[in-house]
Amino acid sequence: MTDINLANIKHIVLILSGKGGVGKSSVTTQTALGLVQKGFKVGVLDIDLTGPSIPRMLGLDGKQVHQASQGWVPVYADEHQRLSCMSIGFLLSSKNDSVVWRGPKKSAMIKQFLQDVYWGELDYLLIDTPPGTSDEHISIVEYLKSFGPDGAVIVTTPQNVAIADVRKEISFCRKVNLPILGVIENMSGFICPHCADCTNIFSSGGGESMAKEYGIDFLGKIPIDPGFTSMVEADGEGSYVKSFSKSNLFPIFQDVCAKIAEKTK
Repeated sequence: MTDINLANIKHIVLILSGKGGVGKSSVTTQTALGLVQKGFKVGVLDIDLTGPSIPRMLGLDGKQVHQASQGWVPVYADEHQRLSCMSIGFLLSSKNDSVVWRGPKKSAMIKQFLQDVYWGELDYLLIDTPPGTSDEHISIVEYLKSFGPDGAVIVTTPQNVAIADVRKEISFCRKVNLPILGVIENMSGFICPHCADCTNIFSSGGGESMAKEYGIDFLGKIPIDPGFTSMVEADGEGSYVKSFSKSNLFPIFQDVCAKIAEKTK
């Protein structure tokens, strides 16, 4: 296949942040599951080539990509095949293998994902990106330009050190004319596993203030939930894909996803 063909995908949303460790992959995972719960068919493309986390988040470690006449078939995370995923993590012989590539090879891999993956019909394609504003980001924006992506969801944590880097991501989006759908303030408080009270261990409100400063919609605050970690590590019926609707973060992401759906309809 030589051409990028995303004609059967209604909406394309990038998950971005200028800062590492703010939880982009967890936000991508929960947003995807939230959209599926609302009846949408969703694909997740993981272009964090040196640190692919999505397969583990979706309980897909060890799965393999299969080749069909139309191209690579993404790996499905649910039995109804409403949530699919493509990641370089599926192409490595071991999940502990490192990817040591320069920029041109990274760009070629991203283009191959866009050319060769047969998503079928999707309501949403969410693209999980690495931190920063470098090769992967420039490549994905360039390749998607003619398809008019709906925009980016910017993820930050409340602390000033994170927000300082996230401001650069906002600048990047404006320089490349990528619309910003909104800001999510992740790790905004900690949910006690015993009493369900929320404590602001990393402060709170920094992302919301930044959104207001830049005139960007604020999509919500996501607290740290210890239950998320245990569910991600679980298998079978206890896995996060199957337990998401029972998690403490489910109602929060239902609200976030409703805002994203409203902005992209």
